[in-house]
Formats: sequence, structure tokens, C-alpha cells
Amino acid sequence: MKPMLKILKSGLFTAAFVLIFGPLLAQNTIVHDPVMIRENNTFYIFCTGWGITVYSSTDMKNWKKEDPVFAKAPEWAVKAVPGFKGHIWAPDISFYNGQYYLYYSVSSFGKNTSCIGLATNKTLDPTDPEFKWVDHGKVIQSYPGKTNWNAIDPNMALDSHGQPYLVFGSFWDGIKLVKLSKDAMSVDDDLANIPTIASRKTDPNAPNPPAVDDNPKDAGGNAIEAPFIFKRDGYYYLFASIDYCCKGVNSTYKMIVGRAKKLTGPYVDESGKPMARGGGSIVLAGNQRWHGVGHNAVVHFDRVDYLVFHGYDGNDGGRPKLLIRKITWSDKGWPEVKL
Repeated sequence: MKPMLKILKSGLFTAAFVLIFGPLLAQNTIVHDPVMIRENNTFYIFCTGWGITVYSSTDMKNWKKEDPVFAKAPEWAVKAVPGFKGHIWAPDISFYNGQYYLYYSVSSFGKNTSCIGLATNKTLDPTDPEFKWVDHGKVIQSYPGKTNWNAIDPNMALDSHGQPYLVFGSFWDGIKLVKLSKDAMSVDDDLANIPTIASRKTDPNAPNPPAVDDNPKDAGGNAIEAPFIFKRDGYYYLFASIDYCCKGVNSTYKMIVGRAKKLTGPYVDESGKPMARGGGSIVLAGNQRWHGVGHNAVVHFDRVDYLVFHGYDGNDGGRPKLLIRKITWSDKGWPEVKL
């Protein structure tokens, strides 16, 4: 569940802050729900925004804003989600089947009147003559009172046989996993029986907990979303964000992780507790400067793994900023990140 975000101009951080806190990559670039990919020597960030916000960089520090993916709201999305005007949430970018796949979320805040759409492109370079986003429309949809899940926050992942899956979800019953067709453009699964692979509920059969404080009543209190699957050394690592985003410095977002030998799970945390029963080891939580850190992606460039996420900047009115941190791995194979 994401707010409307105003994209602001980037600035430069001070040398004094770097000396005190260490390198903070891209800490003045306004983003929400970022994902990153590299094509040739250029890095690209896709994130929540009008038409999907895009940035490019050659060093992961200085980011240039590119044109959005969509110049106007996709017509199918306007028809599918009442009130949708083009503010698209939580995209996911990957290279598959010879082209770039960009899944994206269309929804209304606090409701599971939601869709995940897909656009593809042969290149991410806007100067390339072959650059053109082709929208393939809706991949999956959730409905109030019908589906106890929310079709937002997608991430595509491949199993050991190259079979594509889509992991997604926010609140309601938790994080869901669905098998895709071989071309990854449609669902190849029974949507009445797709599994929940992560939840804050310790009893999967228990009703959804009620919303707390001023949070949307329809969403309930099963505060988990933004899944991302990353494969490393024979394990699939499932990252997710728990608690609440979108409240500026009052945000309580934090990131958790579990792992499994198979993409389909079961995912367990460091203590062996299943993520489907409330498990999940904390990867990173906020501090005095950065509040509500979350909605992460994980990328691997030049033998280094990075955690890419947003945090609400306490030194700048709680604006959401792009943060990139190197991941180290413990002797037992668990991710460790310093804020």
C-alpha cells in the first residue's frame, strides 16, 4: 500500500556525514519501492510513481531521471480499478526470454481491488532505436470479498528448472506464490489454491487480524508485503517488509528474510520458524536518521550483493530516499546489512 509521492530534485550529501556514518549511496534520490538492474554499463532504478518512475546511473550514486514508462495511464487499468489515474506502484524488473520484463501494481490505497500488469522492452536504453515499452495488460487480479490476497508488489523468480513464478502480496492472508506460463505473461495455476509462503499470523487458519491505529480497515493487520526472492549458494532467500510504510518518520517498516531449498518453500528463518507461521529474521530496521526502511530488492553486480530499498529521511521531512547497501553473508549463509 503506497502513498502518492512527489518527486523532488536530488542534492549532494556532505562529506562530514560520510565520515560519521560511512558511504550512503544515492541518499538524496527520491524513490519508493525501488528495484534495480544493469544493462551494459548503465544501472536503472524503477520505482513507484506516475507512469512508473525511472532513473539511470553509471555509478549507482548519481541518478538521472528518465521519462516514465507510461506517458498516460493504461486503459485496461483505468477500467479495472475504480479511481486509478496512473500512479503505479512497486514495479519489478528482470531480464527473461530475451527481453526485459516489468511487472507493476495497479491498486487503490487500503483496498485489494488490485491488478498486476506486465510491460516488456528489448532494451532499457532510451537512445536505442529498439527502445519501446509494450504493455501486455493484466496478469492477475484480486477482488474485495472474493480473494483473501492482494495483487500488488510483484517479483518474478525462476526455479532450478527455469520455470517462472510470481511472488506477490500485501496484508490480507500474506505473501502468495503463483506459477506462470513459460512466457511469463499469464498465470498457469489454480488461483483458488495458491499457497501463502509468508505471513505474520502464527496460525494459518486464523482470521486476518484487525487493523491497528489509523491504518486502512479493509487491509487488516497482517502487516507483511513487498516480497523479493534471491537465489544464492543453493538457497532461495525470501525477503519481505513487515509493519507499516507510508507514514514518513512515523513509518515502522523493517525487512525480514527466510530461506528454502526450493523456490516453492517452505521458507524458514534462522531459528527454523516457518515464514508462513509468523517467522522471519530481521535483516534491517531503521535508526534515528532513516525511518521505516523497506520494500527491498537484491542485486548482484561484479561479485558483490546489494540491498536496494527506501528509507524515510528524518533529516529531510520524512521524504523517501533511495538507499543501497552491500550485503555480507554469515558463516551460516544469512544476509547481514549495516544501515
